[in-house]
Amino acid sequence: MAAITAAMVGELRAKTDAPMMECKKALTEAEGDMGRAEEILRVKLGSKASKAASRITAEGVVAAYISGGVGALIEVNCETDFVTKNEEFLELARTAARLAAEKNPADVAALSALPAGEKTLDEVRAALVGKIGENMSFRRFKHYETTGKLVSYLHGTRIGVIVEFDGADEQVGKDVAMHIAAMKPVALSSSDVPADLIEKERSIATQKAAESGKPADIVAKMVEGTVQKYLKEVSLLNQPFVKNDKQTVEQMLKAANTTVKSFTMFVVGEGIEKKQDDFAAEVAAQVAAARQA
Repeated sequence: MAAITAAMVGELRAKTDAPMMECKKALTEAEGDMGRAEEILRVKLGSKASKAASRITAEGVVAAYISGGVGALIEVNCETDFVTKNEEFLELARTAARLAAEKNPADVAALSALPAGEKTLDEVRAALVGKIGENMSFRRFKHYETTGKLVSYLHGTRIGVIVEFDGADEQVGKDVAMHIAAMKPVALSSSDVPADLIEKERSIATQKAAESGKPADIVAKMVEGTVQKYLKEVSLLNQPFVKNDKQTVEQMLKAANTTVKSFTMFVVGEGIEKKQDDFAAEVAAQVAAARQA
């Protein structure tokens, strides 16, 4: 059985807000599997065990660039919040967003190799690492090219959204982008919610319903009801519109004669697990490499 360390308990508590002893029990039952331990806590403690799951440890910024029907959203990471306020770092992110939009690179490696003035984008990044003394990286981006319209919304620098839509009123697109940043849907419609997320919710609902002691047919209905409720909560079109919760986003769009075709939302550090290795040594290596360039 994997050893359950205080650091593991602390990490699970930070993610779930569950009591320390409950975290330790869940990790023990899950044999050290952090994801499984979170699931166990949700079964035992309900939704309150996941309310802090959005707490992100990684730092960085999200930047957007749109020109006509071409655009991009990008996440650029760094080590500390201090660097996210550095103008050179912010300019690096803006340049990366523009290049991702204009050049449509295949991946982050291709993006990094693109010219950015007299240097490649990665050389600009490496030089900035050497100057500031802190590691930074291009994590992910989404490129758009459409015959419709594009609009972006940045909530500070930590949450960014791009919405692709058809409609005469650009403000409607902006309102939807702001709604997405606030409500964080995972898909456009219920049918678009990833299967793995649905199965995870179904598994949790099944375990909770089984503890009720009700007959199997009632349990099945309880599970299905929970899953359907989840699908409505996480799909954009089914969510109550933040500016008027008497109507859904779908109803608002229909009244405005607007269609949302797709959207992308990046939250800084989302899904990144804290490394346990010596990050300072990694930064020192980056700095040394940059000075030799």
